[in-house]
This record gives sequence, structure tokens and C-alpha cells, in this order.
Amino acid sequence: MRKLFRRVRVVEPAVSEAEQELFGGPLRYDMGFSEHESARLELTMLSAIRAMPRLVASTLRRAWTADRPALLVVGVSEVGQGIAAAVGLLAVNSVMHALLGGGDPADRLRAAVPALVVAAVVAVANAALAGLSTSRAGRLEPLVERIATTEYLAAATTVELEAIEDPEFRRLIDVAQYGAASARRMIGACVAALNGTISLVATASILTVLHPALLPMLLLIAAPRGWGAMRVAQQRYVSVMTWVEHIRAGRLIGSLLTERSAAQEVRIHGVGAFLLDKYRVMALSAEAEQKRLANGKAMTELAAAALSGLATTCTYGVMIWLIMTGHMGLAVAGTAVIAVRAGSASLGALVMNVNQLHEESLYVRDHDRFLAGAARRSIPEGGEDLPERVGQVVLDKVTYRYPEREDPALDGVSMTLPMGSVTAVVGENGSGKSTLMKVLAGLLLPQSGTVRWGPAELSALDRSQVFDRVALLTQDFQRWPVTAGLNIRIGRPHRHAGHEDLRPSVDYAGASPVLAKLPRGLDTLLARVFRGASELSGGEWQKLGLARTHWRTVTGRADSVLIVDEPTSALDPEAEIAAFDAVRRLAGPDRAVVLVTHRMSGVREADTIYVLDRGRLTEHGSHHELMAARGRYAAMFTTQAAQYARRPRGAVPRPGGPAGRSADR
Repeated sequence: MRKLFRRVRVVEPAVSEAEQELFGGPLRYDMGFSEHESARLELTMLSAIRAMPRLVASTLRRAWTADRPALLVVGVSEVGQGIAAAVGLLAVNSVMHALLGGGDPADRLRAAVPALVVAAVVAVANAALAGLSTSRAGRLEPLVERIATTEYLAAATTVELEAIEDPEFRRLIDVAQYGAASARRMIGACVAALNGTISLVATASILTVLHPALLPMLLLIAAPRGWGAMRVAQQRYVSVMTWVEHIRAGRLIGSLLTERSAAQEVRIHGVGAFLLDKYRVMALSAEAEQKRLANGKAMTELAAAALSGLATTCTYGVMIWLIMTGHMGLAVAGTAVIAVRAGSASLGALVMNVNQLHEESLYVRDHDRFLAGAARRSIPEGGEDLPERVGQVVLDKVTYRYPEREDPALDGVSMTLPMGSVTAVVGENGSGKSTLMKVLAGLLLPQSGTVRWGPAELSALDRSQVFDRVALLTQDFQRWPVTAGLNIRIGRPHRHAGHEDLRPSVDYAGASPVLAKLPRGLDTLLARVFRGASELSGGEWQKLGLARTHWRTVTGRADSVLIVDEPTSALDPEAEIAAFDAVRRLAGPDRAVVLVTHRMSGVREADTIYVLDRGRLTEHGSHHELMAARGRYAAMFTTQAAQYARRPRGAVPRPGGPAGRSADR
């Protein structure tokens, strides 16, 4: 029994074998971050009521922004219903006095008619006001959800890339996703809570007039219900926040079993049965948590009902004592019974509504905390204008270290990119090439050292202008689930273009044969999740990506940088050479091209080649200079060239066999 009155705490569940095998440990969020942010769970109804203005303020601000007239109509309607409730109780009191007074029954009935008419009119007015409030609240709910969702998405798209790659911030993004739907539900909860508050004030006023002792008894009846509802809500919230990653993992397993990319291995390797078994085990863990919550809810509600019933018994005992001692007449007692029942119902409803407000506000609070965190980590707006003419981009002793790693991804890297040049950056996987490109593009700011566009330092520039001068094509570029034409035009989505406008980019990338196979050409939807849509192979997608890059480049401003990061991984050798040639042709007097790759076949013609190794720049120069130096670049180039060397006719390569050894030599 003592556990019912303790503070709500996280219950550490047992880690299933499936979680351990698939994910290396439990997928649980540590609720300690709530304590760190001073976001303590409120455990009493009094504290929740005291916090109500703060809890609903952000939602009401969104409602005010969405539709002010509708919000005002809701407020006026709810106040009107409260007044109607008070007038209705006064009418009932008049009816009681008329019926229980002296005189002929017919005369007493006639005396009660005016009050009955008033009660009927009040009931009709109350129903009309309730309907008006419901209709306007229904208009507000989707508007508020849209505003909250837009806030969430806008904040997520404007934060620094460093924040998106930060696991702690990703957790905040995850928990904030529930806020928009909760903001919508809070509209109805706010309306219901306002209605309950006004009705309770009206009923309490009448009870105070009838006898002051009845008001505290009314509060005593509803207090246990309020405590029980609050505790159940907090237990549910803590559970949801703790299990959010576990739930997401279950959905991930489900999607892996149904998506096209995994379909072959699911069947041939028997992955389907394996993952389905793990899904069942994880589902059992989640069901055990739901069972624990259900048992806790039943015990809490049972205790609350028992305490509320005891308070009700005491209330009627006080009324009987008042009647027996002559402090209350029968007519007043009859009205008091009705008022107590109505007040108890109003207070009970208010408790439930405040509880819903409290529960939903916990998620809205996470939403607002995310917005605040995103504002602190957003890409700054404004800054110095980027010069119209930029002769070169210079990286000077740039260092960058990811928070979760001890060794820096970049360590004192310096390089110069003159406009009109083709620069190659090569190195093994993990050497820091992609991080260097993110710094060059302005997506990451160096932790030491500087990046200068002409004479201007990157950190002082308006980064939106920097982004406008950068075109990016990466190995894992986004395959947007839209039409083929928009997949190209999305390189500059705000620039309208017809099919003829896109044709030069299509031809440049060699994507015309790809589009010719599609049923509607550029108007073909490329997303197999939709009926009638088409899909492309990896190599076909890369040609479309090259067309997108060309479109962005040729429609951009002067003095720009084109970054191509591992662009040919899905192409055959001939297509790879053609793609590199096409990329190099994009270089011009006002444009610098940066090729990032670990495949040496496409970098021989670069003006300058930079070699990275474990975040450090080890050497740079032209292909001939680096080959003559016989350093790391020469070793990498020679090794890859040997893989393409013709084997002796008839030789069959076998691991460790003679043919294999001769090929290695």
C-alpha cells in the first residue's frame, strides 16, 4: 500500500535476449534528463492546478495565432455555460421551496411552474452554448496541430548538422514528436477544464450560500480521484518515455521484414524467421510493461475510489446532522443533495480534464524543450554578405573532432581550392574525407583553424549565402519519392522549370536512356510505395543525381564550389569514367570542383590531389608529382591498378593459389 503513495519512478525492466543480441543491450531512455532540466513530475492535484496556466499557455498561444475569433467564441460559450449552471441550480432551489412549502398541492405546483420554465430555458441555452463551443474547438484542433507540427519540422531543418548527428539531440527529437498531437488534444482538454472550472465555481457558490460546511466536503470527495488520475498519467508518461526506443526498434524490425531492399536476404538467408522470432520476444517485453501499468492503474483507482466513497459517506452524514439539529431545512437539503451530486460530477470531470491537461502538457513540454534546444543550436541567421567574386576557398589548419570520438576526424588540415580548378581528395575509408567536405560546404564549423571564402571567414558569413554557392553530390544522395523531373529540379526547388529546361541536365548526365524506359518520362513517380510508381537501379539513380547536380550548378551564381563525394559507387567502369569526365567538365573559371573518392581511376586529371590519412593531410600535388614521390598516393594507385591488370590467359584465381599469387605480384 505504501508504494501507491511514493513518487513515480522508472521501473528498470529485464533486458530480453532479443535486445541483447540485436542491439547489444537495453533500448531504454534514461529519464534522468527530465530531472536535469528541472522538469519534475507533479504528483499532487494542487501542484497540477497551480501549474495549469504555464502548462496550457503555449497551446493557447498557438490557438490564438491559428483562429482568434474561434478561441474567443469558445471562451464566451464556456462562461455562458457556467452562468447557466448557476441559474439552473437557483431554479431548482425555487422549485424545491415551492413544492415543499405549505398550502394546497395544486397551488404549490403552480408556484413551481415559473422556476421550471426557467430551468428548461437554461437547459436549452446551455445545450446551444455547448454545441457552439464544440464546433469552434473542433476548428481549432487541427490548426493547432498543424502549427505545432510546422514548428517541430522547421526547427529540425534549421539546426546545425552537428546537432542532428549528436545522439543526445536525436533523443530530444524523438521525444518531441508526440508534442503536436498532444497540443491538439489539449484544446479539447482546455475547453473541458474551463467548462468544469466555471461549473464548479457556480456550484460551489450555491453550496456556500446553502451552508458553508458543504463546500469543503465537496472538495474532499473529488481530491482522491484527482490524486489517482494524476498518478496514473505520470506512470504512463514515464513508461512511454522510457520505452520509446524499444517501440521504435520493434517498428524497425517490422519495416525490415516488409521493405523491398531487404526482401532477398529475408528469404534466401532465412532472416525473416529469425527477426520475427526476435520481434515476438521484444513484443512480450512490451506487453509485460503494459500489464504492469494496468495492474498499477487498477490498484491506484481502487484506492482512489475507496477514499472518495468514504468522503461521500461523511458528506451525507454531515447533511443528516444539519437536518437533525435544525440547521438545514428539507427544501435546502434537497437542493444541497442535487448540488453536491452536480458539484461532485463537475469536480470529478474537472479532475479528469486537469489530469488530461497535465498528461498532454508533459509531451507539449518536450515539444517546447526541443524548440528551445533547436533555437540554441540553429544555424545563425544573417551575417556578412558573401563577396560576389571569390577567387579561392582556403582551409587553414582546420581541426574537427566528433563528441563521441577521442581522435579528431580532421587534424590541422590546410588546402586551397582556386576557382576554375579540379581538386581531388583521396584516402581510405575513415580518413576524414566526408568530414572535410562538410566543413568546406559550411555544414560543420571547424573547432580550430579557419575556412575563408576569398577574404571572408566562414564563421562570420551569412551561411545561407554560402549554401547557395555549393552544389553537393554524395554517394548516398537522397532519392526523393517524387517524380523524376522533380528529383532533378529539387537541386534548386524554388526555381520553376519545365521539361525543356531540364533537358540539358538530363543529356549532360547521360540520363536520357533512363527516362526513355520510364512510362511517363520526367513525370514518372519514383517511389514504389505508391501504386503505379516506378523504381530505378543504383546506377540509374546516380545518373539522375548527376543531372540534379548539373541543374543546381548551371542555375547557380558565379564563384561556386561543386563537391562530388564518392559519386560512382554503383556504376560500371565505363560509366564511372564517363561520370568523372562529366563532373570535370563542370569546372569553369568561376567554379571549383572537388572530387572525393577512394577510387583512383577518376582523379588522374585533377589539378591538385590531396591525400588524407586518419584525419591528417599527408601529401598533395599532381598525379605525376605524387607518383614520383612514391608516397601513400603512389602505393594506393599502384594497388588499385594491379586489380585491373590482365591475368595470364587460362589462369584461374584461387585464394592462395599460384594464379592468385602471380596476380598479386
